[in-house]
Amino acid sequence: MYASIACQSKKSEDTMETTKASISKQPWGELPDGQKVDIYTLKNIKGMEVKISNYGGLITHWTAPDKNGKFEDVVLGYDSLSGYLESSPFFGALVGRYGNRIGGAKFKLDGKTYNLLQNNGPNHLHGGKIGFDKVIWKTEELTDGRIGLKLNYVSKDGEEGYPGNLNTEIIYVLTDDNALEITYTATTDKPTVVNLTQHSYFNLTGGKTDHLGHEVMINADRFVPVDKTLIPTGELKAVKGTVFDFTTPKAIGKGINDTTDIQIKVGGGYDHCWVLNQGKKDSLVLAATAYEPTSGRFMEVFTTEPGVQFYTGNFLDGKITGKNGVVYKKRYGFCFETEHFPDSPNQVGFPTVVLRPGETYNTKTIFKFSSK
Repeated sequence: MYASIACQSKKSEDTMETTKASISKQPWGELPDGQKVDIYTLKNIKGMEVKISNYGGLITHWTAPDKNGKFEDVVLGYDSLSGYLESSPFFGALVGRYGNRIGGAKFKLDGKTYNLLQNNGPNHLHGGKIGFDKVIWKTEELTDGRIGLKLNYVSKDGEEGYPGNLNTEIIYVLTDDNALEITYTATTDKPTVVNLTQHSYFNLTGGKTDHLGHEVMINADRFVPVDKTLIPTGELKAVKGTVFDFTTPKAIGKGINDTTDIQIKVGGGYDHCWVLNQGKKDSLVLAATAYEPTSGRFMEVFTTEPGVQFYTGNFLDGKITGKNGVVYKKRYGFCFETEHFPDSPNQVGFPTVVLRPGETYNTKTIFKFSSK
């Protein structure tokens, strides 16, 4: 299956060249139960490519230009499906039903307690044993003038312990200004909790070294402190005067090893949710940026979500060999997981994650690349 759109792309000050934005589909193997896995390649008029699988909605490759116009892959992952099936710390995954942690692996809704799998110490993480990152999604190539992929998955009532049949739709759209727009929608037939996110690990060097030299800005005056099991304490703490202050850009490595800060110590680095400075509720705001000085690559993240989890690959330990034989050592990739706050079902003061029949869960996140 293949579709393309002819467009005009300016290659230099003096030259105009016609290229084609396109989407193509290729077989990518199969699951142990025989289900077929495909991979789709989205390409825009400037040459950016994003590869997305119907297995887990995984983003497996994502190329971005440096200051000289050279495209390189800027996300961590594996060369083949087998790596994702054997062991993967959510590389490029769509995460659900609940991204991040739920304390004690349980929550109460309308007076009833729901017990979930303990898969992260005493807590529940990223949807359980078979979360949205480990299922086959129904896919549809967009043919409405956009280069994009629509994914649909119906999570059955009781799946991984969650109530309600949840009909989830994710739309990835690659634009001609080097942005990937991700729209999440969901409906349910019973009250439930939902918190969807995308878990790509970025390294804007193209995977040449760790991320400690990347300069990051997070548009947040507060963050969510956590206990020793990384569950929120309930406090929303000011970043001012702490190593969690990214309101102006600074190198990731500047404070990541400052274990005099108890939050750095319990997280093993940054593994926290920042409370974004939002304007109007549910409006699209700049959440974060990342700049890699050597390549000149610059990434902006916009979202309607109230928070972003900044995770700095603290649990990578050199045991994973990824794409092109690169060994992923500690702090080799970082994540900007746009989301509601961790453990929101158990935190009265946090924005609600409850979805009820007749309501529609609807959020949007944009990752945009440029260079400087």
